[in-house]
Amino acid sequence: ENILKEAAGSKGLDYVINEGEGVFYGPKLDFHIQDCLGRTWQCATIQLDFAMPEKFDIEYAGEDNAKHRPVMIHRTVLGSIERFTGILLEHYSGNLPPWLAPQQVIILPISEKFYGYGERIYNSLKNEGFRVGIDHRVESLNKKIRQAEMKKIPYMIIVGRNEEKTGTITIRKKIGRDIKEIKPGHFIRDLKKVIRDKEKVY
Repeated sequence: ENILKEAAGSKGLDYVINEGEGVFYGPKLDFHIQDCLGRTWQCATIQLDFAMPEKFDIEYAGEDNAKHRPVMIHRTVLGSIERFTGILLEHYSGNLPPWLAPQQVIILPISEKFYGYGERIYNSLKNEGFRVGIDHRVESLNKKIRQAEMKKIPYMIIVGRNEEKTGTITIRKKIGRDIKEIKPGHFIRDLKKVIRDKEKVY
């Protein structure tokens, strides 16, 4: 227990001792994450286990050539992955950064006439490993944009007559609603950097 206190203190961690809540195999550190509503949830854990090495009769030879019983350290970086994911989604209100978003880009052709150009852009992005989709539905562009925003997709690519003619794409971000026309290759380069550097775009 004192070892864990020293470790937490050396890292400048604020901690509270929960008397009587220890487990049979030894002391542990539980890390609590605060959500956007101020509630705390246990996630990461570091546990010292004195029981398992004893039960499995684990030994090692020390510098003194004598046999010693080790202390086993259990750790879980995220805790329950479902709980951690839930906290993450709640904290960001579903607006995950591009590197983490299930779908990073959606292509929105403004009408059926531009499905072919949209497919070419889709294939270019797919071949680069991006998580991309295309909205082929016969709906208004405003409705497609609204539904893409509700799905929390970070980037929308709008393609129509002007984009097909000039070989460009129009980018609309989920948050901030920055709209700009750009060459597909430049967008691919920029998005790779955003994902590689884990940048926040909103």
